[in-house]
Amino acid sequence: MSPLFGAGLTSPAGIGKATVTGTTGSPTTNNNARVGKTIYQFNGSGSITVGTAGTAEILVLAGGGSSSSQGGGGAGGHLYDANALLRSGTLTVTVGSGGSFNSARGSEGTDSYISNYFAFGGGGGGNNQSSTHYSPGHGGSGGGGGQGYTSGAPGVPNQGSSGGSGGSPSNGAGGGGAGATGGADNGGAGTANSITGSSVTRGGGGAGARTGSTGGSGGGGNVSNNVDAQGGVNLGGGGGVSNSNGSGGSGTVIVVIG
Repeated sequence: MSPLFGAGLTSPAGIGKATVTGTTGSPTTNNNARVGKTIYQFNGSGSITVGTAGTAEILVLAGGGSSSSQGGGGAGGHLYDANALLRSGTLTVTVGSGGSFNSARGSEGTDSYISNYFAFGGGGGGNNQSSTHYSPGHGGSGGGGGQGYTSGAPGVPNQGSSGGSGGSPSNGAGGGGAGATGGADNGGAGTANSITGSSVTRGGGGAGARTGSTGGSGGGGNVSNNVDAQGGVNLGGGGGVSNSNGSGGSGTVIVVIG
């Protein structure tokens, strides 16, 4: 059975805390950042074995979409649940990768999930070439529209925002972020979360094509032909407009027990 979108699966009151007996995939484990809590952060795919079913705090972040040569990539979907219900047994953890750069039309990021909690990959940036129109991709957050005021794509409710609409005939728009819609030039802002014990902003949208445009806070790539056009690694950032390097950033899955 395919994993389900996690909205509405929050556990009822009275359910005890889940316990964990093992992991694969080499997540980082932190017992010190939050008193009485164990934090497992998966920056690559693996599994987690739940000994006793119960509640856990989770953050599931998908891979960001890539840019085109005009529209910025949308951020990966950002799903947070303070009282997620995990069943007993070995649960697959999948961490999505960022979309690969494509100058004609950006590529979608890959989905992330644990158990029934599912975050959708970010949408790719759109493009209006002289003879062909490429619509921006839908996703956790939507890709930015190409030049000529074409609309950005929508994001998934409770996971991200829409991409921006193309700002002028010679520019494309920013991708949507986890916390804000993409602009005519800049990527949408990400969302701050303190699940690891300190505030981290994740899921920024990629910048549009106008010179000097910036990616959204939380890993959104800037407009550039250099490495800073790429979405932030393990931040689910959308790629900024580039001629060669606007790939999306990979996601992460974080599970807190205790």
